[in-house]
Amino acid sequence: MECTVSWTGQTGARSAMGFVAETGSGHVVAMDGAQDVAKPENGGQNLAARPMEMLLAGTGGCTAYDVVLILKRGRHQVERCSVKLTSERAPKDPKVFTKIHMHFTVAGKGLPAAAVERAIALSHETYCSASIMLGKMAEITTSFDLIDA
Repeated sequence: MECTVSWTGQTGARSAMGFVAETGSGHVVAMDGAQDVAKPENGGQNLAARPMEMLLAGTGGCTAYDVVLILKRGRHQVERCSVKLTSERAPKDPKVFTKIHMHFTVAGKGLPAAAVERAIALSHETYCSASIMLGKMAEITTSFDLIDA
């Protein structure tokens, strides 16, 4: 797996903090810093997601993928799955994630709650490389809502 991240450079008289990530699978993702009026030298223009937001989004994608795949392999009729991640970060540099909560909303016909709970646990404990890696630093908790569709 590989990825190349490139700075997009200056915009006019000020330094911008935009970056473009080109993934090994051929996809492109933009990232930028927050626009900080108090510290304009930081250069963020709020034109794309923050790098730490991308880390959180990637973790959500990784675990949601697992949950859907595990349920489908169990021959369950999954119609929708989403996960909302909320986090807390350390107050000082490096501002690592200290807590992450993943709330899943899973919809399907006749989905047993125990199957959803098991799929989330398997992802969290065995399959999701991103959440397992982040779990070495942050406390990760999960919850879910089940919708009979």
